[in-house]
Amino acid sequence: MSYPLSLPGNAPLVTLTHPKSSLWIIELHNGQDSRLTVDLIDGGLRPALDAVEKDWRSEWRARKGDKEKGKGSLIIVGRRDQDKFFSNGLDYERALADPNFFIHTLNPLFARLITFPIPTIAAINGHCFAGGFMLSLACDYRVMTDGSKRNAWLCMNEVHFGAPWPHSFPGIMRAKVGDSRVQRRIALEGHRFSPQEALQAGILDELASGGTTADVLAHAEKLAERVSGFAQAGAWGLIKEDLYHDAVKEALKRPQPSSVELADRVAKARL
Repeated sequence: MSYPLSLPGNAPLVTLTHPKSSLWIIELHNGQDSRLTVDLIDGGLRPALDAVEKDWRSEWRARKGDKEKGKGSLIIVGRRDQDKFFSNGLDYERALADPNFFIHTLNPLFARLITFPIPTIAAINGHCFAGGFMLSLACDYRVMTDGSKRNAWLCMNEVHFGAPWPHSFPGIMRAKVGDSRVQRRIALEGHRFSPQEALQAGILDELASGGTTADVLAHAEKLAERVSGFAQAGAWGLIKEDLYHDAVKEALKRPQPSSVELADRVAKARL
């Protein structure tokens, strides 16, 4: 594999790098706020995840008692040349206009991340809203800016503009946020969590002091080094498949179309 890898090739929205033998980094750069679109997910994120797994598995198969081979961890970070956004969520109007977006694009991405075979870390370098929040929860660990450079919030704001959640969202939240009171604040109140509040609530694992994207990424890399050895035995993803079975099942649930006309629209959009 040749790095850096920019995807999709005609108009890159993510960049995959491999700075250390046990570390891969996916940078989101769909505009300034890294909205989760079909092009970013199907043309960028999912192929990047496949490339990481292929690379890691080739190292894992070659480990043969080498204590360093087979380690692996993946960081997902927002656009590196700014400190304002990790991801601003979906391009909501476009998502609603595509009857296959949730079923064939977004939900399979979350299922893939939830069960990824090496530790995944969301390096949250700014605001993290809605679908971006769920992207971070689908990762195994979350490191966020401490907000000292500029304000940064985590928020599921659908309740404020009248949007129901797709099946994958509550499944992920129940798997990753154990306190029902915190779930209520996230889902039903649309609370804007500061980094400090999110850490106290157990949504985040660590805060990065300094406040810049470089600070967040450096902190995430230290965490990645600490957890990369968990991938060596090859069971990390398999255990997660059982641990988060319900979340994966919800993410991959395909609702029955409510009418033959809707079923026809879904099929035409897919073909």
